[in-house]
Order: sequence, then C-alpha cells, then structure tokens
Amino acid sequence: MKLRNILLLVGLMFLIAACAPTPQLRSDRLLQDDSFVSGEEPCAAPCWRGIIPGETSWNNALTIIGDDTTLASLQTRTDETTKQIGAAWAQKDGDNCCQMFSQDGETVSFIVAQTTPRTRFGEVVEKHGEPSYIIGDTVSSDQALVSVYYPDIPMLIYVFVEGENGQISDRSEVVGFAYLTSELMQELLTTSSLHTWDGYKTFNDYMQSDFELTPVPTAEATPES
Repeated sequence: MKLRNILLLVGLMFLIAACAPTPQLRSDRLLQDDSFVSGEEPCAAPCWRGIIPGETSWNNALTIIGDDTTLASLQTRTDETTKQIGAAWAQKDGDNCCQMFSQDGETVSFIVAQTTPRTRFGEVVEKHGEPSYIIGDTVSSDQALVSVYYPDIPMLIYVFVEGENGQISDRSEVVGFAYLTSELMQELLTTSSLHTWDGYKTFNDYMQSDFELTPVPTAEATPES
C-alpha cells in the first residue's frame, strides 16, 4: 500500500465522524491513553504498550493487544496479493479507536489511535519540544483537526481546534497520536505539503499561509523533455 493510502486510513478514523448528524472529534469513549507524554510504563514514544513500529513482529503485536484487558473487538484483514495486514480495535466498553498496519505482513509499520481529550498540547511540547511541521483539516464549523509532526521520534500528534478561527494553544486538547517507522516518516515528509511550525497561532493563520514543505519531485512525476 502506498503511503498516501495509509494516510487516507489515518484521516478516515478522525473524519468519519463527519458522516454523523453531529460530528464529534472529542469523546470519552475512545482510547484512554496519554503514554505519548507519560511514556514511562511500559515504554515511551514511539513505543506503545511494548509495540514499536519497525521492530515488533506482527504476531507479537496482536498478542499484546489481544491480551490487554482494557481493549476489545480486535479484528484483522489481510491483502492476499501483497500480504499487507491491517488491524483495528476498541477501548473496552467504548468505541473503535485504533488501527495498526504492516507493509510486509511480518513487522508492525504504523499505529494510530484516537484518544479521549485528557491531554493538552502544551504537555506534549513540554515533553518532546516543539514540533517541526503542521497541517490541518476542517470537520465542521466549530471543529478542526490539526496534525503536528515530530520526525525525530517519529510521531504525529492530532490536536482539536474550535473551527477555522480557533486558536492552537498550549491548552488545545490532544485527540490522537500516530507512531510510524522512520522510513514511513521520511516518505511522508517527501510526499506532503506542510507548514513549518511557527508557534501558537490560529488554525487559519497556518492554513492560509504558503506551504514551506512541498512534495519532492520523483522521476515518475518529471515530464519528459
């Protein structure tokens, strides 16, 4: 699966709520987790409950998730042609929250989770420093989703903003995270249009400005002379 298709899966988790009559990015029925800022037990980002993208085998990761009594409804799907595998699960007594993906069918490549809004963005900055890049999407008139990039970890943090005119601040609520391999992060950075992080601003301040990072042309995309 190409990276852009993986990213569609990630965005789908957060934007699928837009199909509902009253879309809500914040919910107490999602994953109850703040390990991206606490991280001491059992491991720190980009490790989630003992699963490290690029290192942990797919089967071991499924065992970890299946044995976790705080999680439920684990399901998997395999592409028989490519052997790529995806998995999804829910918070126990809650809603579907999380996905995991393997490109080669043997090792975890990517984990993404929607979380309860229990952590503030300022806590992430205090723990990991300022992010490198930012991009966002509007979901409704009063809801927007911002993705902030930490390439060195590698990690994405998803932040709730109160619509296009909403302020991105240290008090903004974190509603999800993603851990991926260094290779996927590099591919993401070379195939995306992103804004360079420039401190706390409104959603529109960022999204209406020019992109500082744009896709790197490839041989396939270069017109023949």
